[in-house]
Amino acid sequence: MNSFDLPADVPEEKVDTYIKNMETITGGTGRLMLFAGDQKVEHLNNDFFGENIPLDDAHPEHLFRIASLSKIGVFATQMGLIARYGRKYPNIPYLVKINSKTNLVPFDIRDPISTAWYTFEQVLDFKEKTNLKIYGIGYTVYLGSEFEHKMLKQAAQLIYETHQQGMVAVLWMYPKGKAIKNEHDPHLIAGAAGVANCLGADFVKVKVPYREGQKSAEALKEAVLAAGNTGILCEGGAKEDPKQFLTELYEQIHIGGARGNGTGRNIHQNTLEDAIKMANAIYSITVENKTPKEAMEILKGEAL
Repeated sequence: MNSFDLPADVPEEKVDTYIKNMETITGGTGRLMLFAGDQKVEHLNNDFFGENIPLDDAHPEHLFRIASLSKIGVFATQMGLIARYGRKYPNIPYLVKINSKTNLVPFDIRDPISTAWYTFEQVLDFKEKTNLKIYGIGYTVYLGSEFEHKMLKQAAQLIYETHQQGMVAVLWMYPKGKAIKNEHDPHLIAGAAGVANCLGADFVKVKVPYREGQKSAEALKEAVLAAGNTGILCEGGAKEDPKQFLTELYEQIHIGGARGNGTGRNIHQNTLEDAIKMANAIYSITVENKTPKEAMEILKGEAL
């Protein structure tokens, strides 16, 4: 019936809701194309204004225009941003990123901590009163930080509450802090993925593993095994050549075993037309099982 496992903390009366939510955001495939729009807090304006970034990207509404005109699984961003633009874009599939922090304090000065801006009850209240298409929540845990215990507890509580309502929970699981020497270490990434499974997450967004200084889809296999029935999403990272990016995404899924992606800059750091085409190309590989060659044809086609 579906390509995912039903968590036991979803109550019987919410099972159909959970299944419908998962099938909707994954196109019935169990793979999630997550358009990440949380960087206006995480990276401040660094990702949205500057050299080689189109002026389109300078305004926050650019993210919503892309999400409303593209094929995506969910658009993940802060609830306040959704509140500012949600009435104008009611048909976007949203995921509320419930915690965020800026990058102003370097990790070698202070271990990171990021706690929830809202309670789950407030997110649910917002969803019910606005009738916006909110399918779940996202939360970042900085594993290895001296404050990890606070984030782990909060993540566990939020995932439980989310499942109680038949909604979907996605973790950003990023080992960071003074104790972390190499955040792209495949073994460390696998450990982080396993923690996400222990917390009950439906999907976990992780760093791309490197082997001998290069991105490695083969090295992702350890994380996929460690994550069990929690789906691995690889971060998109800094903008790169579209053909290279799409090939890496295909390999992450078909070699590494990932169940999707979480991409921001490689989509929104484009003009609106090119951003739409890039999002559709990513979706075609993630959900529609297209090849990189077929996805490149989408990039060369008409967006609107």
